[in-house]
Amino acid sequence: MIGDPELLALHREVTSIASVSGEEAALADRLEAWMAARGWTPRRIGNSLLVLLGRGPLLLLDTHLDTVPPAAGWTRDPLAVTVENGRVYGLGANDAKASVAAMLGAVTAFESETLDITLGLALVEAEETRGTGTEAVLAELERQGRRPAAAVVGEPTGLEVAVAQKGLLILELRAHGDTCHAAHARTLGARNAIRGLARDLAVLDRLELGPEHPFLGPTTCEPTLIEGGTARNVLPGEASVVLDLRTTPAVGHDALIARIGEALRDSELVVVSRRLEPRETDPEAPVVRAALRARPGARVYGSTTMSDLVFLGDIPAVKCGPGQSERSHTPDEFVLEREIVEGRHFYVEHIRHYRELLAADPATA
Repeated sequence: MIGDPELLALHREVTSIASVSGEEAALADRLEAWMAARGWTPRRIGNSLLVLLGRGPLLLLDTHLDTVPPAAGWTRDPLAVTVENGRVYGLGANDAKASVAAMLGAVTAFESETLDITLGLALVEAEETRGTGTEAVLAELERQGRRPAAAVVGEPTGLEVAVAQKGLLILELRAHGDTCHAAHARTLGARNAIRGLARDLAVLDRLELGPEHPFLGPTTCEPTLIEGGTARNVLPGEASVVLDLRTTPAVGHDALIARIGEALRDSELVVVSRRLEPRETDPEAPVVRAALRARPGARVYGSTTMSDLVFLGDIPAVKCGPGQSERSHTPDEFVLEREIVEGRHFYVEHIRHYRELLAADPATA
């Protein structure tokens, strides 16, 4: 296993290589060479990398290479990685290159062992935008007949263990009216598209969207973008609003769409995106139990932020990694050096405990 100095040097290097979503090639090239130098045989899938070691049930470690563009307000060069008082500053240092380095370091602890499981590592592209990296990795594993028995998604969670994640359902309401001069609207009995939209928004504000989820709380519905009208003195013939719903497994997307559609009176409902379904893992699943053995006292919770966990379907999985979510996508993003070291330790211990649980009860794989 690589030592702490090499681990931290690796983290600084991967953070210094620009990898904004869509521009991950240089970082993938560097890590592909790093893996090959260690005798690994990475599979390149676009600008994602997949390594498989051992044989048996597959435990997949998955995190992302890409970052968002630098936010406004940086007081230092986002790519000139600096370390001050144990803080590593740089774009993506926290989200999620701390997980990249920690997972790579963890895999080195097992590279010379004869493994009784398949240990997989996926370092993927496009997590911050389209999620196509993890989708492509899963498609490749399916092609090979290697469906993961469990997975760990590396994101900055403070090494707390997320066993559930909200989904995202994007809807649009479109209301139609009668275009005319605003001064004559009442006389003509013209319909105002904005009023129709407002009435339906008021209905949705009172609509019951299902029970609370024990880890994720309630499904929420928020209007976020609104359009309507062409001029100050013209009644709008059309108005629309985008609804951002953060969903839970308590009510599926089909049921939510039907429930909202039935409640509307003045608007038509358009489904913009429904692919990001909510998901959860049984807290008694081996992948969760191994996480809690690796990190005794860790909080088990539900995450409201999106990640590639959404693409794992019914594969038992947790989201857990070094760093803090609140630092993600912020100016002067940083991670603590000790968090990276603790992250590697967590992943190493998780793999060991997962192997022990499967050895004790192979039927759980």
